[in-house]
Parts: sequence; C-alpha cells; structure tokens
Amino acid sequence: MGLEPVLAKELVQLGANNVQIGRRMVSFTGNKEMMYRANFQLHTAIRILKPIRHFKAKSADDVYEEIKKIDWLNYLEPEKTFAVDAVVFSEEFRHSKFVSYKVKDAIVDQFREKTGKRPNISVANPDIRLNIHIAEDNCTLSLDSSGESLHRRGYRQESVEAPLNEVLAAGMILMSGWQGDTDFIDPMCGSGTILIEAALIAMNMAPGLFRKEYAFEKWSDFDADLFDEIYNDDSQEREFKHHIYGYDIDMKAVNTARMNVKAAGLTSTITIEQQDFKDFVQPKNKSIIITNPPYGERISTPDLLGTYKMIGERLKHQFLNNDAWILSYREECFEQIGLKPSIKIPLFNGSLECEFRKYQIFDGKLKDFRHEGGIVKTEEEKRQMAEKHRFKKEREFKKRLEETEQNEEADIRTFTFHRHDLEKPERKPRREDRQERKEDGRRFDRKDRKDGKGRFDRKDGKRFDRNDRKTDKAVKKFERKKRRFDDDDED
Repeated sequence: MGLEPVLAKELVQLGANNVQIGRRMVSFTGNKEMMYRANFQLHTAIRILKPIRHFKAKSADDVYEEIKKIDWLNYLEPEKTFAVDAVVFSEEFRHSKFVSYKVKDAIVDQFREKTGKRPNISVANPDIRLNIHIAEDNCTLSLDSSGESLHRRGYRQESVEAPLNEVLAAGMILMSGWQGDTDFIDPMCGSGTILIEAALIAMNMAPGLFRKEYAFEKWSDFDADLFDEIYNDDSQEREFKHHIYGYDIDMKAVNTARMNVKAAGLTSTITIEQQDFKDFVQPKNKSIIITNPPYGERISTPDLLGTYKMIGERLKHQFLNNDAWILSYREECFEQIGLKPSIKIPLFNGSLECEFRKYQIFDGKLKDFRHEGGIVKTEEEKRQMAEKHRFKKEREFKKRLEETEQNEEADIRTFTFHRHDLEKPERKPRREDRQERKEDGRRFDRKDRKDGKGRFDRKDGKRFDRNDRKTDKAVKKFERKKRRFDDDDED
C-alpha cells in the first residue's frame, strides 16, 4: 500500500493498456508477452494475476456453484496439481481457508463427474496456482502467473533481522526520482537490499533475472521461445557511470550485504564497508542518501532518539547540497532529526504506516537558499502535500507510542520490567518470598487453600466466605478481587 502510483507508472512505461489504480492493486490489459514482461521487469509488483471469472456470491454455496460452471479442462489436467489462495474482505465470508476449500471442492467434483479422476492439491509446488479475491459479494477468480511472490528476487543469500522488502525498497528509490544520475549511499544498509535495488534501477536491469521460475511456465499455453527472447534481451540496459556505497556498524550485516551483492553480480557497482553513521563525512561527488534506520519496532538501538539526532547532525554538516530520504515510523524520531522535510509520503512497511521524508541539505539559511534560486518543493510535491486525507487523522505511530509510554509507566508501578536493557531483579528464595507475600496479604498459603478458607483481599487481609459467592453480587465481587489478586501474583 502506497506504491500504487509507482507501479502504475512502471506499467505505462512497459506499454500496458488500460492502466487503472485501485486499492493495493493496479489493473491493466495486454497480451501474453505483456504478462511475461510484467512478471520479469516490474520492480514494484508483488504478483501478476490473470482474471478468468468475475461473479457475485452471497454464500459459500454460491461460490461453489459459480466455480463449478467453469470448464476446468481448459486450465487443468487431471494428472496435474493445483493450489488455491484466498483473499477475503467480507462480512459473509470470514475465513479465507474455508473459501479455498469450497473452490477446491468445486473443481475436484467437476473432474470426478466428467472424467472419473481428480487432480491433487500441492501447496508447496503446484502446477497451477489459483487466486480468489472476495470483497463483500464481489468475487474474482484468477490464475496466478507469478507463483512465489515477486519480491523474492532470488539474489538474497542471507538476511539480517527484519530485512526491508525488496519491492518496498525499489518503490522508495523510484519515488525519489533517482535514475542513476549521481552516486547513491545507504549509511545503514543492513543486508544491502536498497543498494541492490538501486543498482538494478540505475542499470535498468530486470529484477526477474535472478528468479528460478514463474508459475506461468507450467501453463499448457506457455511459450518458451517468447519468454527466452524476453529473458535474454538486454537492449534496454544502460551503463551506470557513478557508484553505490553502503555502510553499516554491524560487521555481520556488512558480510551479509557483500554476499548478496556478489550473488547479484554487482560487486563492481556496489562497495560496502563497516562504518558508524556518526563517522560519515561529506562525499566527494554529488550523491543521494536513501535509508531505513531502526525505529523501535522489530529493530531498535540503546538510544533510539539519540540515533536520529545524530543522523540529523551528520546530514546537516556532512551532506551539504545533496538530498536525503529517510523511511521511519515514529514522529518523535523525525523530530530529533531537526531538519524540515520538503515532502512526506505515507508508506506501509508491513503493517506499520510509516513516512518517507525527503530532506534537502543546503548551506546557510533557507531564505538565502531560495534567494539564490534553490527550490525546496517542486510544484508536484506541493500538489501532493496539499492533498486532503493524505494521512490518517489518527496516525498509528503516535497512538502506539502513547500506548507504549502508558504501558511502561504501568510496568514501573507494578515492578514488572519487559525492556531488554533492564536487568532482572534479584529473586529471593521461594520460601522467604512466599512468607513475605502472605504477610503482606498478597498471596494465600498452600495450607489455607487446602483448608478451603478462601482468598485474601490485598488491602485489609479480609477473606471471602464461600457462602457469599452464591449470590450474583458476591460472585462479581469475588471475580473482581480475584483478578486483582492474580495481577499481584504475576508481579
């Protein structure tokens, strides 16, 4: 989500017809060659689906009947295997797997009735992949021409913790407008995903070069000669006259990135070194930075806000007259950078609604920069920033950070620490600990439990009489104090 306009532009440049942007999708029309090229050449597509039937359904039985109307001998042979993926957004259809089963049953039953045989299911490596998408009562059944997600390029040999999705990395680079006209730098490169995607874009290399196979290669109408022609055509590739640099403080990440770069055959284009961002110095040539720093979700640092403050300081003093693009999640992190962005673009990294911000780094004051003809925002950037509802009214990262702060305060009050950088309190021997808890009224003793004397209230040590629990009022009171007791017991 957020890359739809980028993908649409890619499709137009590829020569696709009737390109239309939807929610988390872009539709287009074309011939078989266009379908092959879309899989092979698009940088920001996850999968290419070929619709074979649209219909409406209000129940699972409706889905079954509609699927059974299709002549499946045109798409599948009894000796071959198939799999069904379902994507469901509907009040009626709550479980995607159930929808998948109904589609599978309809296909298998038709084959049994017509041929006496049935195709088998293969989840791992089927001959035919089907995809059914249901939005309320609108259903679309498609052939999946991609198979494994297109973000799995094939060059990744190893990974680091929480690697950036290849499609998102490519989308960020295309959004920046960079086409290989300057040097490229990622000072926090991790496993090198942004660097490799940048090299592919700079040299106009198809990201599918490293893939082992596509689902359409198993179709009965697969044109091997046509695909070989597309695969071996390097006439659109171009020379990259600049260089790409990657840095990371973690030597393990550096080695991983080097391994991935080598697998992609790009060692002459990409140089990766171990270096802390705080040691970054002004590059000799015109450059662009695109990076994805930690933002405290899957990866963090001991001093997260301090890291962003350091990033802003390095950019301001050691990246003059260049542009930097940063993807992050927390508003507080962006504030620490201390620089005014020229544009903010909402992007999803997984389930996190992040922002992709552009910073123009110039020497001196903004007034002087403008007076000398400098442009902070292009007309297109002004238009984009003026769009209504560009971001959610309640940004998720603000809400979640407030919740995190509240949870941390609650943990401090109840003496429970979840943060990895805090040492665990020294535990007392169990007998001493149990005795102290009993004296404080926070826990009953095993003997009391055996005698059936009931549980103690935390505050005044009063216990409940079991007979009182017969009434609804007593039951509610008991359950409420039981929950408070259990909370203390966990602490």
